[in-house]
Amino acid sequence: MTESNKEELTFEEAFRRLETIVQTLEKGESTLGESIKAFEEGMELAKFCSKKLSEAEIRLQQLTKDGEFHLESVE
Repeated sequence: MTESNKEELTFEEAFRRLETIVQTLEKGESTLGESIKAFEEGMELAKFCSKKLSEAEIRLQQLTKDGEFHLESVE
């Protein structure tokens, strides 16, 4: 997975792909090389999902400063 491919993914797409990778690895039917490649992709996807969740948390915190809802641009 290249950097540009990751940036095109939505959180939901990345999470679904990560779930698929986990299921594949849990079956234990892949070769060692395939498993390592899948694990590497899974780690990249996990990092991507974590980053997206952190960004969403920051956005929500900015929108709810002082317990009140504020409409403002975060860009």
